[in-house]
Amino acid sequence: MPDLLIELFSEEIPARMQVKAADDLKRLVTDGLVEAGLTYASAGAFSTPRRLCLTVEGLLAASPATREERKGPRTDAPEKALEGFLRSTGLTKDQLEARDDKKGQVWFAVIAREGRPAAEIVAEVLDATIRNFPWPKSMRWGSGALRWVRPLHRILCILSDEAGAEVVPLEIDGIAAGDKTEGHRFMAAKPFSVTSFEDYSAKLKRAHVMLDASERADAIWSDATNQAFAQGLEVVEDRGLLAEVAGLVEWPVVLMGDIDETFLELPPEVLKTSMKEHQKFFSVKKPKTGRIEKFVTVANVETPDNGATILAGNQKVLFARLSDAKFFWENDLRVAKGGMQPWLDALENVTFHAKLGSQGERVQRIAALARELAPVVGADPDLAEQAARVGKADLSSEMVYEFPELQGLMGRYYSEAAGLPTEVAAACEEHYSPLGPSDDVPTAPVSVAVALADKIDTLTGFWAIDEKPTGSKDPYALRRAALGVIRLVLDNKLRVNLLEAFDHHGMASVMLKMAGAIEDIPDDASKALDVDLLAFFHDRLKVFLRDKGVRHDVIDACIAMPCNDDLTLLVKRAEALQEVLQTEDGENLIQGFKRANNILSQAEEADGVSYELDPNPKFAENDAERALFSALDDAAGAISPAIEAEDFAAAMAAMAKLRGPIDAFFEETKVNSDNDIIRRNRMCLLHKIRVICGGVADLTKLEG
Repeated sequence: MPDLLIELFSEEIPARMQVKAADDLKRLVTDGLVEAGLTYASAGAFSTPRRLCLTVEGLLAASPATREERKGPRTDAPEKALEGFLRSTGLTKDQLEARDDKKGQVWFAVIAREGRPAAEIVAEVLDATIRNFPWPKSMRWGSGALRWVRPLHRILCILSDEAGAEVVPLEIDGIAAGDKTEGHRFMAAKPFSVTSFEDYSAKLKRAHVMLDASERADAIWSDATNQAFAQGLEVVEDRGLLAEVAGLVEWPVVLMGDIDETFLELPPEVLKTSMKEHQKFFSVKKPKTGRIEKFVTVANVETPDNGATILAGNQKVLFARLSDAKFFWENDLRVAKGGMQPWLDALENVTFHAKLGSQGERVQRIAALARELAPVVGADPDLAEQAARVGKADLSSEMVYEFPELQGLMGRYYSEAAGLPTEVAAACEEHYSPLGPSDDVPTAPVSVAVALADKIDTLTGFWAIDEKPTGSKDPYALRRAALGVIRLVLDNKLRVNLLEAFDHHGMASVMLKMAGAIEDIPDDASKALDVDLLAFFHDRLKVFLRDKGVRHDVIDACIAMPCNDDLTLLVKRAEALQEVLQTEDGENLIQGFKRANNILSQAEEADGVSYELDPNPKFAENDAERALFSALDDAAGAISPAIEAEDFAAAMAAMAKLRGPIDAFFEETKVNSDNDIIRRNRMCLLHKIRVICGGVADLTKLEG
């Protein structure tokens, strides 16, 4: 069984595209081979800045010959049916066989395919793969028609076994496949031949190319951390940057450089962001203070002076970059110490959304809502309002204009420089959180109040102008905002009535007027918006709780209950219901409840009445019926106070105790008695079961 080696050698591939491109090469080629009848033992894909590589081991030497029999239409079927069958088989009518069948004679096609050598199939598959490769962006060069991410120079494609290596005959746009590749651009640029993947990877290593991206990343991190440790320092971990840098070099050479003393007092986040974004440098910090004092850069070449010239050039560029950052920082500090008013004024001229006004107007809304929410979250209303008013001020700063990813963080620095309270400064940074499912959730009351107000304002605003998420699009990250509210409420165990927050000062109506939709908004239209937005929250909550193992139908059963805009209460109820359903009594009780509810619903529909009167125990005819009366009274006495005290676990446990009496009642009692009075009384008894169990959750929503 031969092994296949493919290398597509080109100009530098952007680092962000390399991993997916290697995976795509593996997927497209192996799928094509299998579809053509060539199975294989294993496959691996690799990438460097200048090459994509695929190795396939244990490939069949040729596709097997196949013989397939396919049954067609009856011999007397319409001509159209026969034509369709012939098209699907690729045969002519004289090649078909008429055979006897249960319903008469039918046409059979015998399709025989000869096996083909692996080289022929590989050439076809690779040709199609290269011509249709799914690059996010591609280009043409010269006079050819081929498109590739960067100009493609070589195609290495060989099949190797014990007898040696064979070049797969293939030519694409003037590039003929061969057995040659090249090493490092500067340190070993001469082409060389290879005979197998082992020979290929070994010769590449000697030619200063590390083929495996994970090996390059490990080498970079190991060298960087060792150099930092030797000087009593630490490299700031950044996996994204590490993966990117590993995609920029074929032979990583780690160099550590100094940062000019002039810049060491800049905030560490500014240094880190500037060096990462502009020059792909790793930051090196002092462990005890966290101050960034050096940087690590990764060169792609070994030099006689051990990288001294490279470091000197990098430090020169870094000095210019950090000079800009220092200039921004010092200018911003002057504004901050003066109270940040120029920045706040500037927000009035920044459009948040054409239909929702300026950032300044949005800040006013957030501040008002933060003040309203402050008592609910245990925050000082004055501090919450103050934090909301300055929370977006840094958006007007020079530093955030240059580095938008520092928004919020710079707000904290500037608030501290302005002498604002610690809680206000913290809220400036934290109110954007959480930004995702793994992001930390603020716990400081002022931060929570502003974070909630910010996200609720975003949601109510875009809901009011009918800019809701669709199945495929969410340009304003409204799903993320809703999840942020959910996590803020649940993690902090807050009791927030969302409908009240949505309707804060008739916010939806204000938004609609701002949108110029209509002059006056009826209350019911505003409430409809609020209810629709709450339904969106419930959908996001289902996704959030499903990941925690809570069934969607359990959540639906609890959403149907009153106060469903109190997410903490809703989740507490759902968790208690989920827990009781995991017990035998709870599971069987649901079946008994559904049986009672179905019988009652059918009777109500047939009789045209509702059986809502209290049943009378004097009409009970057996012990099981009398026991059910008693059990329902006990349950009602336990469930109502438990629900009122929000002790859902106790309420669910009391409900689960009804399992036995309900089961016994149905075993020993004919509900549809021939006696109308008895029947009516039993229907009222079933209604009592419905009411008592329905006080805990809407059990009709449960599946199974």
